[in-house]
Amino acid sequence: MATIIDGKSLAKKLNENTRLTVSKMKENGIIPCLAVIIVGNDQASKRYVRSKHKKAEKLGIKSIVKEMPEETTQAELLKVLNDYNNDSDINAILIQSPLPKHIDEKYIMGQINPKKDVDGFQIINSGKLFLDETENYPVACTPKGIMKMLEEYNIELVGKKAVVIGRSTIVGRPMAALLINAGAEVSIINHHANVNDYTKDADIIVSATGKLHTVNKNDVKKGSTIIDVGQNLDENGKLVGDVDYQEVSEIAGYITPVPGGVGPMTISTLMTQTVELTKWSDSL
Repeated sequence: MATIIDGKSLAKKLNENTRLTVSKMKENGIIPCLAVIIVGNDQASKRYVRSKHKKAEKLGIKSIVKEMPEETTQAELLKVLNDYNNDSDINAILIQSPLPKHIDEKYIMGQINPKKDVDGFQIINSGKLFLDETENYPVACTPKGIMKMLEEYNIELVGKKAVVIGRSTIVGRPMAALLINAGAEVSIINHHANVNDYTKDADIIVSATGKLHTVNKNDVKKGSTIIDVGQNLDENGKLVGDVDYQEVSEIAGYITPVPGGVGPMTISTLMTQTVELTKWSDSL
């Protein structure tokens, strides 16, 4: 049976480190501040924003949530964003996706101050990631959290064959870049490909498709590391991932569960990165 990569426990440890760091920063008069903008009535987004807000406050991070109605214009959103960009008390900015269809999401994300881009989606920071720059810059939180998990479990990456299933700018592409930068040999595909052709010899598989049973036991080799980013509901309404967990866990060397794997690490990484942006800011 595979070793379970316990993202929940690791996130708890990281959160405690963040809480202690924030406490020390406050002793010096520095309070990290995260501002989240949400536009519209997407209930899943609202739940996610509430969880971020509660976690930030629990860790001592100042949390600002700006809720804007569905009919908000792009100009109105841009005005709020620019105010936050220029507010020296705000260290990290997150615009909750998805935005209403009448707003150009790619354009808006590109207007975030790169030094406050806590999600790591801004084009300058994305470019730095793909160029493997050595300076400090934020990286997409889910992939960054996954790299922390691989590090925690001492999973070797140099020279290893890795397959990333899913090409989104939120997970797939930055995940591939991080693995390449760490010395892995990386293929990036989507679920329309014949997954088995790529994964059957892979040492590491990261699946982020949001599609049930993207990875089955016939798709993995013995002892491989399986990272399941997917969040799906099965026929019984139970939260599951992209990977057929029961089958694959009998073959893999390491595997993340859903829930309790990648999910908790995403929010803990967001909090860690908020603190990092505060430390990196020109005001310190």
